[in-house]
Amino acid sequence: MDILTIEGGARLRGDIAISGSKNSALPILIATLLTDDRCLIRNVPHLDDIETVIGLLVFLGKQIVRQGDSIEITAGPTLYAEAPYELVRRMRASIVVMGPLLARLGRVKVSLPGGCAIGGRPINIHLDGFRSLGADIILEQGYVDMRARKLTGTPIHLDFPSVGATENLMMAAALSEGETTITNCAMEPEISDLADFLNAMGAQIKGAGTSTIIIEGITRLHGTEHRVIPDRIEAGTYMIAAAITQGELTLQNVAVDHLVALVAKLKQTGAKIEQNGSSLKVSGSKSLDPVGVETAVYPGFATDMQAQWMALMALAPGVSQITEQVFENRFMHVPELQRMGANIQIKGNTATVVGVKSLSGADVMVSDLRAGAALVLAGLAASETTVIHRVYHLDRGYEHLEEKLSAVGAHIKRSKE
Repeated sequence: MDILTIEGGARLRGDIAISGSKNSALPILIATLLTDDRCLIRNVPHLDDIETVIGLLVFLGKQIVRQGDSIEITAGPTLYAEAPYELVRRMRASIVVMGPLLARLGRVKVSLPGGCAIGGRPINIHLDGFRSLGADIILEQGYVDMRARKLTGTPIHLDFPSVGATENLMMAAALSEGETTITNCAMEPEISDLADFLNAMGAQIKGAGTSTIIIEGITRLHGTEHRVIPDRIEAGTYMIAAAITQGELTLQNVAVDHLVALVAKLKQTGAKIEQNGSSLKVSGSKSLDPVGVETAVYPGFATDMQAQWMALMALAPGVSQITEQVFENRFMHVPELQRMGANIQIKGNTATVVGVKSLSGADVMVSDLRAGAALVLAGLAASETTVIHRVYHLDRGYEHLEEKLSAVGAHIKRSKE
């Protein structure tokens, strides 16, 4: 396995280009299952999760050519209806193949998902929606087996604004018969990006980005070209990198309106943030103020930024509280931050952080993608050497992480364990 070694203490300065959104690219690539026509997707990051979904699409019968950050997808001789455990277990987002395959083929068999160990994240919300559209569902031997002679539009209310369920049902409804109204939808920018892609394919979707989405089903979708939105979580992570190192970073290719909650919180810590079109300049403050956060679904403070925020607050003099409202079991980075000298106590879903003067380097282990980002941030600010193990988690969601950080002054290198 690879490890990252960080010599902390350098103030980061320079420009970082933000990559395309992983959480947007994944469902958009999967949505190409809805047509046999050629689709060209641009601004797709080079990540392990992207390679996983490419492998899944090839297994299901697609032909794929990648050049740089563009992926061309065309149909093969046969489209298959089964996604096996060996592929789906590697990435939870794979379950959104259910919607397009059910809509196209009238049947689908998909393994129950894997992914980061940050809570149960049950798929009952997905399945309840598919039942409403007319699917018969059998759960057996770790697989979801769904069949439907036809999908019929209907009102669907989500018990929780699940991103995956919203994506899955939106794709299935695009080829259903009649109108589907989905209420209590996820409102993340990635939902809007997927809807824009589907509409470019000929779908009739209104309301994406709000809590109510209306889909008028049609019989066929065609090919199209699309550019993926910037990754707001990658941008947020580098914003905190500037703050935690008291540095100055200018982030290029940023959708600033996707980062409103984080920008507001960072300004409260004393960081200076300046926008110029699609670039964002973040200057860290020498006197960091403690600021509590409570995670929420979009447009609230993102759960995917909670671990990184905790690393920042570990160095803010005073007391801050971080409450996790979206996922259970998402404080697995806390023991590793404590190994570096952070003063953090957990009670229920709230972590109380008492800022310390400095963190010290240590050997730490990554438990999930965003926990890994938090440990990198802590290592950048810590004295002496931090060695990060299990960095394959980071390769799922951060394109060229060490190259981007090295280019702005970080002393970070990758090697074999």
